[in-house]
Amino acid sequence: MKIGTGIRYAQQFRESVDRIVELERAGLDVVWVSEAYSVDAVSRVGYLAAATERVEIGTAIINVYSRSAAAIAQTAAGCDLISDGRFILGLGASGPQVVEGFHGIAYEKPVKRISEYIDIVRMAMRREKLEYDGETVQLPLPDGLGTGLGKPLKIINHLPRPSVPIWWASLMPRAVAETARCAEGWLPTSYLPDAIPQIWGDALAKGMADRPATLGPLQISKGALVAIGDEYAGNGADAVLDHDRDNTALYWGGMGARTKNFYNDIACKMGFEADAKRIQDLYLDGHKAEAAAAVPRDYLERAHLVGPASIVGERLARWKDAGVTHLSVSFAGPDPVGTLRKLRSLIEEL
Repeated sequence: MKIGTGIRYAQQFRESVDRIVELERAGLDVVWVSEAYSVDAVSRVGYLAAATERVEIGTAIINVYSRSAAAIAQTAAGCDLISDGRFILGLGASGPQVVEGFHGIAYEKPVKRISEYIDIVRMAMRREKLEYDGETVQLPLPDGLGTGLGKPLKIINHLPRPSVPIWWASLMPRAVAETARCAEGWLPTSYLPDAIPQIWGDALAKGMADRPATLGPLQISKGALVAIGDEYAGNGADAVLDHDRDNTALYWGGMGARTKNFYNDIACKMGFEADAKRIQDLYLDGHKAEAAAAVPRDYLERAHLVGPASIVGERLARWKDAGVTHLSVSFAGPDPVGTLRKLRSLIEEL
């Protein structure tokens, strides 16, 4: 397994980069840069590329409604160029509240749009002329639209790599099947690895049946809090696990409307239907603290790597068996470098 961590939005960004540089020296493999409706991810990718030497740098995620397909292809090419081939393009659809509310674009055909964007990014990276007749993207603009002067163009630069790894943040079955078919990696959110077969087994199998061998095995990321030591046995883990209560309540309760929340749907499929409904009701009624308190501890314990080394090692083994290849972790405690080294040691024992 590779070990990664994330930089969320822009608060204390330079201090966060200093921490990434220190973790890189200790063996960190990947850093993920989020965007949502904060400052853009791409400018921070550039800063990280200049500050680091070895770590891979990915977007988690850029949504495909905020930029044209060609603009995202330019972004992928540029970020890969300045990072000396260390860039990972993480794509997703976000949700209708962000896409329609913040970007003013209709939230239509998200799965088809992402798959077509992936096609176009790969064409551009191969320096092919962008001629594409898709459902969501037509290049050049068809006759009868615009001035009629558009022509097929290819990216000017000769690039260091003819492709970049593309990861897809998907949750619903059709999107997960497409992820397995055409993306290098999968970025699911707020899930339990042991629930992969029951929730996504059929979708993954459908996509893998049409997956080109050239893409290699599907890479899968799992986010987690990490704290390793005997002091985190039993109830000693609560102080760490409680850090995820607000975030889980946000996703299960407030990341979307009452009638359309992908994360709440997944929580229900993982067996937390009653908890997810209660958390959503509390959160949307303005009782955020109560919603956070209602997050089941069983979920928090199984979703994170908190406990004595033996417990964390057992959980890592189960996650590996479930297909997890990448960890995207938040280091709890005062010594993130020491925690990283403990985690690396446990992974090497698998």
